[in-house]
Amino acid sequence: MEFGIFAGVVAVFGILLAFAGIKTVPQGQEFTVERFGRYTHTLRPGLHFIIPFVDRIGTKLSMMETVLDVPSQEVITKDNAMVTVDGVVFYQVLDAARAAYEVNQLQLAILNLTMTNVRTVMGSMDLDELLSQRDRINAQLLHVVDDATQPWGIKVTRIEIRDIQPPRDLVDSMARQMKAERDRRAQILEAEGARQSAILKAEGQKQAAILEAEGRREAAFRDAEAREREAEAEAAATRMVSDAIAGGNVQAINYFVAQQYLTTFKEFAHSPNQKVLFMPMETTGIIGTLGGLAEIARDAFGPKEGEGNKGPRPPSPNRPASPPPSPWGTPQGPA
Repeated sequence: MEFGIFAGVVAVFGILLAFAGIKTVPQGQEFTVERFGRYTHTLRPGLHFIIPFVDRIGTKLSMMETVLDVPSQEVITKDNAMVTVDGVVFYQVLDAARAAYEVNQLQLAILNLTMTNVRTVMGSMDLDELLSQRDRINAQLLHVVDDATQPWGIKVTRIEIRDIQPPRDLVDSMARQMKAERDRRAQILEAEGARQSAILKAEGQKQAAILEAEGRREAAFRDAEAREREAEAEAAATRMVSDAIAGGNVQAINYFVAQQYLTTFKEFAHSPNQKVLFMPMETTGIIGTLGGLAEIARDAFGPKEGEGNKGPRPPSPNRPASPPPSPWGTPQGPA
């Protein structure tokens, strides 16, 4: 009976020892083992055996990436603006033994280190830089905090500034400043548009004036060329008349003068303002000149058939009996 009780006690004690010596570490965690209070080794995920009552589990650490909220705090910027800032920190334990024995209260230490460096980094910037360069702030904070936590066996993977809240009156001032800046840009764009419009309009007027001047020059050149051709034709006609006179044909001058008279009277007749035509005193001379033209034509074309041996034609009532007087002769009529 006593032996049975002893065997039962031994069995129970053995079971307790087995449970005390068998340790299971879940995935994503690591346990430190201490022997009589001194660190010996680290248990990684899986099934492990330790010496009961000699070894014990010291610290259980998560090896997964962990997120810490950085509480809101007030920061004074370089230009003496008060802003409220908060953020988040992402870190991961790389060495369980150093994280367990190099620092006390690991998360509190990381949190305070981050808050201190937030005030340091953001306090060295102006408000405009603070609001527009968050990436620079995050990178600078990550570099500083990661370097400081390396001896603790952890890796700070990311620090993000979540919110920056300037005072309300400062926000209103910034809104007014932004509105004034946008109004200024709008006025500049309108002025630039007006300037471009004026430049294009002036360029168009300049091109039009140049083309108009070129047109006038071309027209003047054409007119001068026409006058030159007309003068050459007039000179040729005058030269032919002069040659005819020099050859003894006196009727040529009468033809030339009569043609000029007829041209002048034609212009008088086509004048829209000319209602009354005054004939010159030597009208009979002009009529005689016309008769001279008839004589010139008859001499040029010769007598008709059947008139070869006839005598001179009797004078017509409308034809002067004597040769026509010269246009430059003495005016006929009473003195």
